[in-house]
Amino acid sequence: MKFLANCIWFLLGGFIFSLAWLLAGILLYITLIGIPLGKQCMKAAKLSAFPFGKEVITALDEYPIINIVWAILLGWELAIGYLSAALILCVTVIGIPFGIQIMKLVKLALFPFGARIIKAS
Repeated sequence: MKFLANCIWFLLGGFIFSLAWLLAGILLYITLIGIPLGKQCMKAAKLSAFPFGKEVITALDEYPIINIVWAILLGWELAIGYLSAALILCVTVIGIPFGIQIMKLVKLALFPFGARIIKAS
């Protein structure tokens, strides 16, 4: 079931989400200062492509300062965008599973440093 859901997700929008994160990560990798931010973008790109069957574990105590800076500069805008997409999807019965997956991306977009993506049990 997860395989089918991931395929549908990827075809209906996950590819675009993942590509946007991937391009942002590549641009950040080009600037040497942006390498830590680029790593976080690559983490989000991987989750954006195939989110079903995965879980995001955040550890805010590992990197509190950079997470706060990220949340103030970029994270809140990304989180609001993902949150609005999740709410729109949750209006329809068919979109509820996809809205739940986008909520994982909200958590990762807001506080990516120290976050781990694990397989859901």
